[in-house]
Amino acid sequence: MSDPLTLASLTDGTILSPFSRLRQLLDGVAPGHAKPIDLTLGEPRETMPSFVAGKISEAEALFAKYPPIRGSDALRQAIADWIARRYGPAVALDPAREILPCNGSREGLFYAAFPAVGRKPSVEGRPAVLMCNPFYQAYLGGALAAGAEPVFLDATAATGHLPDLDALEADTDLLARAAALYLCSPANPQGAVADAAYIARVLHLARAHNIMLFFDECYSEIYSGTPPVGALEVAGRTPGRFQNLVVFNSLSKRSNLPGLRSGFSAGDAAFLDTLFEVRNLVGPQMPGPTQHASAAVWAEEQHVTANRLSYAAKYDVADAVLGTRFGYSRPAGGFFLWLDMGFMGGGEYAALTLWKRFGVKVIPGAYLAQTGRDGTNPGANYVRAALVQDAGTIREALERFVHVSA
Repeated sequence: MSDPLTLASLTDGTILSPFSRLRQLLDGVAPGHAKPIDLTLGEPRETMPSFVAGKISEAEALFAKYPPIRGSDALRQAIADWIARRYGPAVALDPAREILPCNGSREGLFYAAFPAVGRKPSVEGRPAVLMCNPFYQAYLGGALAAGAEPVFLDATAATGHLPDLDALEADTDLLARAAALYLCSPANPQGAVADAAYIARVLHLARAHNIMLFFDECYSEIYSGTPPVGALEVAGRTPGRFQNLVVFNSLSKRSNLPGLRSGFSAGDAAFLDTLFEVRNLVGPQMPGPTQHASAAVWAEEQHVTANRLSYAAKYDVADAVLGTRFGYSRPAGGFFLWLDMGFMGGGEYAALTLWKRFGVKVIPGAYLAQTGRDGTNPGANYVRAALVQDAGTIREALERFVHVSA
């Protein structure tokens, strides 16, 4: 990148959402099929838990009250219980101080950048916020709003689609001014999962340099095979416990409830106390009925298992139709395909061609990443396709997809 990114980059057109960029790319281009199929938005379309509306109705009187910004006791306890069931007894969280509900993981991830930067006021030069690249837009927005320099850590096939910790560890000048590091596992869009050794190493690195490690685990319950290890699970076995670590999750992907806007942050109690104060000043509270319903959703697992089976069926379709085309292999987690279109000039041209010739809409990988310090964009050769449609529609889309190079 030639010019440094600043808060003005969010208003002057330098930074646009991937979906805005895609609209510009496809503006005026008619789909090349009578039945267009959209695989762009990662919006779950499986069945949400049937009891949610009833739970909201049970608590509708709470709409007349300001809700507690720390969340209700019942919600925090339900989250703590779910974490203990999911990750085992090493992760025994104090619901009063080590869990802070938020309005979806996006809100928490964004606001967390402010106290992270604020807790390291003495760094030389502009503070840095590090993030995996490709990245979730909330990481970048939080970094810029906090006045930090966003630094993109390429996550490529060569490094297992996770940032290269050897390279990061060697950059002591960067680590000295780093306030936070955002990681996502299972990764969006690549589906890579950080193992326990990787998490332990990056946690040690964060503690050694007093960096807040923000682990985005919103795809943790959509996986193939072994459940992904969690950062709290690894940290809970260390002497420092959850020091320098906050994990974010939500009901959007786990429970097909993106419209409920219900998530949590959990981990470092001292940091969460500060994050609470930030949110208490400027953050939105989660409505009381939403909190009541969310507690019930975190306590129920049958719908989560059914959800996972549905995605497994879609990946079975991808296995059968794609084989090893476009560098495809079944990802360890998440619900995206990250397909290498370098053979036809890259993801942007491939996305345009797929829409123009076959009526299939996907996101160019370059729109989900930024050009790094070495001048390359790790998403440039790729497209992302979301497996959120039904299995039949996914099959039809991928069957068209395989003809893209013809």
